[in-house]
Amino acid sequence: MSKKAVIWGAAALVLVVVLVTLIGSRAQKNSALIEGAILMQDADPRRQLPLSGVEVRAAVGQAIVQSRSDASGFFRLRVPLSLWRSETADLDFRHPGYQSVHITQRLADQIYVIRMAAVASESVPEPTGTQSTLKDVRVRYATKTTTPIDVGSIAKTFEVANVGDLPCNHAPVCSPNGKWKASLGGLTLDAGEGNEYRNVRMSCIAGPCPFARIDSDQFSGGGRVIKVLVRNWSDTVTFLVEAEVMQTIPSDSIRNAYPIIFGREMSFTLPPAAQGPSVETDINGDEIVFPLGPALTLPWAVCSVQVGTDRTKLYRCELKTGYRFQ
Repeated sequence: MSKKAVIWGAAALVLVVVLVTLIGSRAQKNSALIEGAILMQDADPRRQLPLSGVEVRAAVGQAIVQSRSDASGFFRLRVPLSLWRSETADLDFRHPGYQSVHITQRLADQIYVIRMAAVASESVPEPTGTQSTLKDVRVRYATKTTTPIDVGSIAKTFEVANVGDLPCNHAPVCSPNGKWKASLGGLTLDAGEGNEYRNVRMSCIAGPCPFARIDSDQFSGGGRVIKVLVRNWSDTVTFLVEAEVMQTIPSDSIRNAYPIIFGREMSFTLPPAAQGPSVETDINGDEIVFPLGPALTLPWAVCSVQVGTDRTKLYRCELKTGYRFQ
């Protein structure tokens, strides 16, 4: 392929990107938004949890737009601006296991809050008979952490040699005001694999220190490799560098989370870095640990998980027949 063809191809690609951006921007300016949140229907506001994956469909005039709710229950539809406030919208909300919701109304600026009832939520009898009692429920999980350990310290000196009182006369290195001939000197230190320097200090300890300055500071922030460069425009100066040497050791940190319980349901969240979660609880006086694997299998509850945009995981578990929370 010739160089000219490559240039034309690159130019064409840039043109396509610009056109797509302009078209998208124009489409946004020529459209209005229908947006809101979809929740589980419940008389208790604390149990009106967000519903993800709800299919949302709007018929506005001859236009049909569709979307799907995210992990927070949020949905958004774009409607042509020409239809805004002049048309009636038919909104449909569908999700497996929940009763469909249909709304017909004239378009207006508002936040739609849709509550969907579970198909099996009508007249569910309270469990009777002998039930196992769960109390002191807690979630145990691990996160990766690093522990710094002090493994030593360093103290190094270095000199920046120079002869003072010599005019610069266009020498390669001069004093900051360009008057005196100067020299550069410095030090580079490597703490080694897995180590780093912390609390690094550097001081001029001998010589005409007022006539020397640090030109490049790559040490005060610490790190595995630290560097310093000093400019000296008088007689020889001596600098001292001191620091602690730290070694970072990876380890597992065990954490606990405590679910919020409403009726026969419990909810809890875990951070993105959580690993190996398990549920610990007292069942009829016995302390038992239940690993909560990818299948979210618990013998006493049915669980689901939603992952937020920040990768935080929201777990919800509903008790099976024969169990109750205390």
